Amino acid sequence: MAKPSPREQIRLRVTFSPDVALGPGKADLLEGIRDTGSISAAGRRMKMSYRRAWELIDAMNRSFKQPVVSTSKGGSGGGGGELTAMGEDVLELYRRMQDACACAARDELAALRRRLR
Repeated sequence: MAKPSPREQIRLRVTFSPDVALGPGKADLLEGIRDTGSISAAGRRMKMSYRRAWELIDAMNRSFKQPVVSTSKGGSGGGGGELTAMGEDVLELYRRMQDACACAARDELAALRRRLR
């Protein structure tokens, strides 16, 4: 089944409890860390402060059985961050759920699109 046009988006937010959720922002942050190897660079890419990025990572690390991001302290070479195996798994599962939702809603999105001006 084909995904909807890139113009439409399904924004998936999975809430496990009032304090534990995974949505597009956290997934994008994980992707940014994976791509850049840096929490600060991932945050900048999203126009997010380092503090906010760190708060989101800390919340995710506390929510899952194992940390999703591992960090190294700064220094002459600077610090870094990388996804753990758990982080890779969480990101992959979330993206698969997102794709499945988009595919499942393809016909409804097309029907809504036809009703737009």
